[in-house]
Formats: sequence, C-alpha cells, structure tokens
Amino acid sequence: MTEKLRLEKQGHVAIITMNNPPANTWDAESLVLLKEMVEALNDDQSIYSLILTGAGEKFFCAGADLKLFADGDKAVARDMAQKFGAAFEAVTSFQGVSIAAINGYAMGGGLECALACDIRIAEEQASMALPEAKVGLLPCAGGTQNLTWLVGEGWAKRMILCGERISSQQAEKIGLVEEVVGQGEVLTKAIELANQVASQSPSSVRVCKQLIQMARRQPMTTALPIEREWFVDLFDTQDQKEGVQAFLEKRSANWKNA
Repeated sequence: MTEKLRLEKQGHVAIITMNNPPANTWDAESLVLLKEMVEALNDDQSIYSLILTGAGEKFFCAGADLKLFADGDKAVARDMAQKFGAAFEAVTSFQGVSIAAINGYAMGGGLECALACDIRIAEEQASMALPEAKVGLLPCAGGTQNLTWLVGEGWAKRMILCGERISSQQAEKIGLVEEVVGQGEVLTKAIELANQVASQSPSSVRVCKQLIQMARRQPMTTALPIEREWFVDLFDTQDQKEGVQAFLEKRSANWKNA
C-alpha cells in the first residue's frame, strides 16, 4: 500500500491523510487507492464519518502533478480525468458524513476533493483556488459543478474564469467552507464534529444525506414523496427501534448501523 494516503481509524471515525510531499499532489496511484479506501469504508459498519486532510502544515492538497500533462498526451489526460472523477464521486457517495479538514493550500484537484465532501472546515491561513485555466485546462473532477452548487454562479465564475484565489475567511463568507479555525486546529475540530455524527443514527444519517443530495438533481415535488416513504422504511431498521427505546429509557443509543 502506498504511503501517499494514510488511513487511521479512531472509534467510528476514519481519517485519510494525503501524504505526497511537498504539496500532497494526486497521481494515478493515489486516486485509485482513494476510491478503494472509501469503498472499503462503506463496507465497515463501524465507520460513520470520514475526514480527509493533508500531511504537514502548508498544504491540504495542490491538485494534480502537472508533470503528468507536460507532453500533451490525450490518453493520459483522459485516464487521469476518469480516475479523478471516480475517486471524488466515491467520496461524495460515502455512506456516512465526509469532512474536509483543510489545513493549508487547497488548489485545483485539492479543492475539488474538498468540494466532494459533505462539510468543509478550514484553518485561518488556508487559501483555495481552481486555477486550471491558467495552464490551459479546466477543473475536471467536479469543480465546475460542485463549486457552483455551493457558492453560486457569480463566485464560481470569479474563481474559475478569473482565477481568483480566496482566503479561508472569504470562503466562509460565500459558503465554500462552513467554519474557520486557528492554525493547527482543524483536525481536532473535524474529529469533534465527526464524533457528533456518532450520536446520530447511522441508518438515518445515510438516508438523510441521500435526500439532501437529491435536491441537486430532482424537483421538490419528486423528492417529498420519497422523503415520506424513506421515513417509513426506517421502521425496518434496528437503529430506529434502538433510538426510540434509548430515548424513552433516558440513555445513549447503541447504534448498529443496520
């Protein structure tokens, strides 16, 4: 297993650390491994949350290693684009809650990785950009779609079409990140938030996440009947029975993720 991604489990929380110095860039090997890691975590019923962060103090992730594209080989470009898409779509589809703990520069495919997560927390010194057009490329790992959904068309155009780099403070103002914390504090905060997830029914969280994401692609008139049906379906789960019983008995629930 490559050391470019490190996996650690703390209780119900999995932490994947991007570890490819000096800028924690992505390559074909690490993208394939990310997809495999997330899919394996989906099969681990004890894992409710996933945190993605970068090794070191300077970079969350600087995106793809541009040396891969230096010779203009379209076959390489197509293969990398597909690997980026598969890896980050796996993150988006993770069954639990995914949190990007942005500890430094999040550029290009690094920011796209964060955009694939459910929640983003950034350290105060972090900065973010999608600068692909500066080198004749475009964000091909969900950047044009996920950024626009989060911050609106105007800011998406400023960042992608104008190449604007933004601070973590500006990112919080426009809704790109949900919280800004002090330098060196982001992983602690992300773990704290992930532990809050563990107090919720993982069965409920899983279907709630699917319903929230459904708002991106389906009209409300379609989603509302599904919401009601899935509410009833939860009565088939062990977690629903345990949750109600724990509340009535004034104790913490012992979730089964089933």
